Formats: sequence, C-alpha cells, structure tokens
Amino acid sequence: MSLKDNFWLRRAITFGVCAVSLFVLGLALAPLERPAWREVRSFQPELNLDKLEGALGQGLVLGLLGGFRTIIADMVFIRMNGYWEDKDREKTEALINLATAIDPRPMFFWLNGSRIMAYDIPIWRIREHGDTSDVPEAIQKQIYKEQAERGLALVDAAAAYHGGDYRIPLEKAQIYNNKLKDPETAAEYYLKAYESEDGPYYAARIYAELLRQAGREQEAYDFYRKHYAEVPDDDPRAMKDIVLERIREIEEDTNMPLPARFPSQPGELGSANRYLPFGAGMGGDMQQPSLLSPEYQMMQEEMGHDHSGHDHDHHDHDHSGHDHSDHDH
Repeated sequence: MSLKDNFWLRRAITFGVCAVSLFVLGLALAPLERPAWREVRSFQPELNLDKLEGALGQGLVLGLLGGFRTIIADMVFIRMNGYWEDKDREKTEALINLATAIDPRPMFFWLNGSRIMAYDIPIWRIREHGDTSDVPEAIQKQIYKEQAERGLALVDAAAAYHGGDYRIPLEKAQIYNNKLKDPETAAEYYLKAYESEDGPYYAARIYAELLRQAGREQEAYDFYRKHYAEVPDDDPRAMKDIVLERIREIEEDTNMPLPARFPSQPGELGSANRYLPFGAGMGGDMQQPSLLSPEYQMMQEEMGHDHSGHDHDHHDHDHSGHDHSDHDH
C-alpha cells in the first residue's frame, strides 16, 4: 500500500514533522526566552516567577507562539483579580504588570491596573501597620506618594502603545489632583486630555476651575471665553450654558467693568440684565452651582472601574482637591 493510500501513516508522519518542528523552534527561541523574562521582571521588582508558575502554567510560551496572547493576558488579569480580593499587594502588582507585558493593547489593563496601584494598594499598606488612626500621617503620605508614582509609571508605560489617547493624560490628571495633591500639574494634564483627539469637554472645565482655585482668575476667564466660542451649541456634553455661567461668575467675583465683560449671548436675559447668567432675574440672587458637579456626572459616565468592592468608593471622586481618598472613574 502506497503512502498516498495509507491515511494513518500520513497522519503519523505529519504529527512527527510537527513535533520535530516545534522542538527545533523551541531550541531556536531558547536564547530569546531568558532576556524576554528579564524584561518582564523589570516591570516589577517584586515579581517572583516561581510564585506565578501555578497561575500561568507551563504553556505560556507556546500560547504566545500560537497567537493566544489575548486569552493568556485575560487569564492573568482574572487571576490578578483574585489576589486583589485577597489584598495581596505583591502578586496583584506583579500580575498587573505581567498582563500588560503579555498584551499591551487593551487600555482596560493599564487604566484599572493604575487605579489599583494608586488608590487601593495604599489603603492595604496603611492597614498593614494597624488602624488608620494609629499610623503617623507622615508614613501615610509617603505610602500614598509611592503608590501614586507606581500608578503614574504604569500609565506612562501605556503611552508607548496608546500614544495620543486622551485617557492617559486624564488618568494622570486625576492622580496628581487627588493623590499627590498637585492641582497645578493636574491642570496641565486635564488640558492635555481635552486637547487630545476625542478629549472630553469636562476636562476643559476642570482645567479652568483648577486655575480659579489657584487664584489664576484671569487665565481661567480667558480660557472660558475661548472655550465658549469653540464648543458646539447642539452637543449637550459641551454644557455651553455652564461655561457661560462660569464666565459670569468670574466677572461678578472680580467686579469686572461692564465694557470689559463678555457680550450677552442668546438665551440670556434682556438688555436690562445683559450680563446676568441663566436663571438670574432683576434684583435676584444668582445661586452659584456646585463646583464641578456637572463634571462629576460626565466623569462617572465616561470612566468605569470594575473593582466595585474596594476599601473606598471609586465612584465618589472630588476633583476640587479635598483631602479624601474617594475616586470616581
């Protein structure tokens, strides 16, 4: 019987050729495997591959060669979630970095990993020392600073794969504003986020409000006027009426002379009240809106965090620089 007619012999030969090819390929890639793992380790000094062997299994390299990097990265991130629930800092950070190293394409890995590092892990670290009231404030600040910097480093690494994505400067802005208490740097990144492609309008308004908080009223005023002229009338996300209200607030707060004020706009009251914002009447008191409250809603709709069981609430985030650890994505 010829080879052509012997089905099982052909199958055996094909299997043998594939096995030999994989073996030869493994030998050829062996010199590359060690530096590759060194690169993975460099992302996280605490990464101990011996501890991760059970989580990853021995088929990692074959999976990568077979084009299953997305599946493997998902499995690593899911396993990370288990360590996160256990508040295991070392393994949580290790697997975050490993997942992004295996497949850097999902922004979800980068953003959620950064938030865990900057917002969750410092709480764990502080509680390792006892109750919050028992840990000196200086130690708490140092822990928050260290973890914020780790979160920032992860977001910075994402830029190599997602350059120009507005979510990178937006995430950095939130960390600078809420964890590092650096509103000036945060303002710069909110502006970068807005100026990026598809940047959200609320980032522009937060930028201007941080300028106001820093006492830079004129800069905020000039920006708001320019922003009002740029945003469309028919996009509710632009909240053009809110922008105009804030222009009027600054004019009133600084006692700006009438000739220097922004001209009255469609929708405002008549000439007798030409500089009053929406909703204010003759002799009536204007009720100042809650600072940034529209931005809170936009932020909550824009950003999402799947780790809903955190030690602190990630959905009540204050962009005004108040001293608390709540965070809204």
